[in-house]
Amino acid sequence: MTANITGTSPNITGTSPWIRRYHPAANARARLLCLPHAGGSASFYLPFSRSLGPDVEALTVQYPGRQDRRDEPCVDSITGLADALVGEVLPWADRPLAIFGHSMGAMIAFELALRLEQRGTRPLVVFASGRRAPSRLRENAVPVHLRDEEGMIAELRSLSGTDARIFEHKELLRMALPAIRSDYKAAETYRYVAGPRLAAPVHAHVGTDDPKATLDEVRSWAEHTDGDFDMHTHPGGHFYLTDQMPSVAAAVSRQIAKLL
Repeated sequence: MTANITGTSPNITGTSPWIRRYHPAANARARLLCLPHAGGSASFYLPFSRSLGPDVEALTVQYPGRQDRRDEPCVDSITGLADALVGEVLPWADRPLAIFGHSMGAMIAFELALRLEQRGTRPLVVFASGRRAPSRLRENAVPVHLRDEEGMIAELRSLSGTDARIFEHKELLRMALPAIRSDYKAAETYRYVAGPRLAAPVHAHVGTDDPKATLDEVRSWAEHTDGDFDMHTHPGGHFYLTDQMPSVAAAVSRQIAKLL
């Protein structure tokens, strides 16, 4: 772990379009960067941020193309998102920085961690949630990002990760679909390129009934780090995290404390 290599103070005014700091903690011993799932926004992690202990400050990422960034063009590749985030994240590495990504966010977390390490900043730990390892590829018969609107909506319903009330507001849902489609394209077209393994440890979290990531696929994260690997299972499916944010946040805080 290195100090802030940019030589500048972190952006604490909230002016970065990428980083949200819902619960500033000036005396925190570490920071946790949280990356949302496909179609998700920074506010998904608001309960997570609230549940972290005082020693860990949450930074949550807002991708372009949604909410207050809805007028910005979406970025439809995992590597493109990781490339864009490196410069935004480095100023916050003046203290130990952990990364937590759920689903698509886990893939961005992996690629971002590789880029940070290439620049001399090793994350304290990478938490990969609800996602199979980068090298474990699945081929969908019809990728979600190529489906029509009804096909995409059916996928969202099946995963139970979207507030059911939004399905009653067709206009709001249609406004959100371009960002969702872009995110699914990023996740579904991502292909792992063999290269250096992470020096940072990887802790995987997964729901025991997740249709998107079997336990065997999640264990393969061990192949992508030279550090320690650990896997934690939770009751639930792909969005186990929605119902268990406080308990997962507490577990993550404990794991960070041990590493400190």
